[in-house]
Amino acid sequence: MATHNSNIPAHLPVFEGKNFDQWIMKKKVIFRFQDVLEVVNEGIPALAANATDVQQATHKELKKKDGKAMFLIHHSVSNEIFEKIMHYESAKETWDALEKLYAGDGKLKKVRLQALRRQYEILTMEEDEKVSRYFDKVINLTNQMTRNGETITDVMKVEKVLRTLTSRFDHIVVPLEESKDLDSMKIEELQASLEAHELRFIDRNKERGKNVSSDQALQAQYEKRGKFKKGKKPWNNQSHKDGERSSKNQEKNDATKSD
Repeated sequence: MATHNSNIPAHLPVFEGKNFDQWIMKKKVIFRFQDVLEVVNEGIPALAANATDVQQATHKELKKKDGKAMFLIHHSVSNEIFEKIMHYESAKETWDALEKLYAGDGKLKKVRLQALRRQYEILTMEEDEKVSRYFDKVINLTNQMTRNGETITDVMKVEKVLRTLTSRFDHIVVPLEESKDLDSMKIEELQASLEAHELRFIDRNKERGKNVSSDQALQAQYEKRGKFKKGKKPWNNQSHKDGERSSKNQEKNDATKSD
């Protein structure tokens, strides 16, 4: 990632009103990298009137971090969104306002979670769907549920996938479900295992397709040869006899002329 001389990333993720959950996760990583996450979450404690020199120095350092965090926020939102937060004077106030505007309060999260739960319950793998695509759906949906207050473990994700795979994975699902290691299996491990099986399945189908094509080509050749034999004209005895008779007549005529 390109950075300025002050170690601030040159290209920050910009929030334009959509995908707030993704943007906020990226920003938290940047805040942590810049050592300002605590200031964003907790704010700056008020400085006591009789503060010591050490406390004043600490407060001054926190103010610098707060300004840095404000810079990171202001340069990571569109102009339209900046108009809504420009009047806040601290990083915590600004961050809290953004969460309230776009993440929603507790009631809104509950409504979202109910809708997400319904989607999760009916989610199943389609017949022609690839393993990677289906895992993307499951992980994306469970991440949204987690951000709205749901607790979902890897075991729950693994069990969900195993329950909703297509029938071509049946011979893998049964031993996995009976395995004692299922409780400790990571969702990434399951995906890798299923993708390996999917690859073998595809390779076998390709090989079968080649064999079928070869068989069809041979059959076509045999059929073509059979048609050629059937279509060949038989020996015509009558034509042969007519030819012999014509030759004999010619010989007689030649003999008469010579006499």
